[in-house]
Amino acid sequence: MNDPQHPAEQYPQPDFPAQEQPHPGWSGPMDPPPDHGEESYRGTGRLAGRKAVITGGDSGIGRAVALAFAREGADVLFTHLDSEKDEAAETARWVEQAGRRAVPLSVDIREEDNCRTLVGRAVEEFGRIDILVNNAAYQMSQPDGIEAISTEQFDRVMRTNLYGMFWVTKHAVPHIPQGGSVINSASVQAYKPSPHLLDYAMTKSAIVTFTQGLAQMLIDRGIRVNAVAPGPVWTPLIPATLPDTTEFGKQAPIGRPAQPAEMAPAYVFLASQEASYITAEIVNATGGTPLP
Repeated sequence: MNDPQHPAEQYPQPDFPAQEQPHPGWSGPMDPPPDHGEESYRGTGRLAGRKAVITGGDSGIGRAVALAFAREGADVLFTHLDSEKDEAAETARWVEQAGRRAVPLSVDIREEDNCRTLVGRAVEEFGRIDILVNNAAYQMSQPDGIEAISTEQFDRVMRTNLYGMFWVTKHAVPHIPQGGSVINSASVQAYKPSPHLLDYAMTKSAIVTFTQGLAQMLIDRGIRVNAVAPGPVWTPLIPATLPDTTEFGKQAPIGRPAQPAEMAPAYVFLASQEASYITAEIVNATGGTPLP
């Protein structure tokens, strides 16, 4: 991966085998298997001594970011759901293999008390939070129109993607020192919403606005706030929430979905001192899909 390659040919291209999993999905049976940078990511000490919190760090982009942060020298507390304990253990293994502390925490961020507890645990473990990555998200495809989106689904999407992000950030900010960083996971869906992901796309658009507004609010404290907006990424959420995975990612100009390992460097850069003049920015990693 470190040698120059044609970007369209660097990873598997659709068509993929048809595959379906119950939510929240699992990396193990995915075909092709997702790459989190296990064999390719090389750290250079850019986050040495930092303390990071990542929501939704058990698999997908969250695991890739946790692995990259650890190899850059950061200790990592990351959240997962009870049903994701096996995935979380694998993420912890990679963080510890990099010689850093891993603190997996089973917590549902849809409740404010849980978010407060999460931040308290991070402060108890690390003393501070240098980097906060709001990555946890929920989606469920509903191709049959707005009538098919139940209030239960809508509430879960909003509380996971927006309420949880807001509460975690609100309680974390007092423990983020100057020079710290907040990085939110947005999406190409914020700009080019797919109709079958209507409620999910709504939240990603709100995350863009939240990022830009919070960045202006916190810069006087010396805290930068940015976001990464991925295009299609091959994570367990895909076979667990989409009815057809065979052509997933084919719509991107690159012609394939991203692997989680391809997203992690953007988060590392935004967390590092090299991005000291970058705040209120959305880093688009869409595989060539033009965004406004």
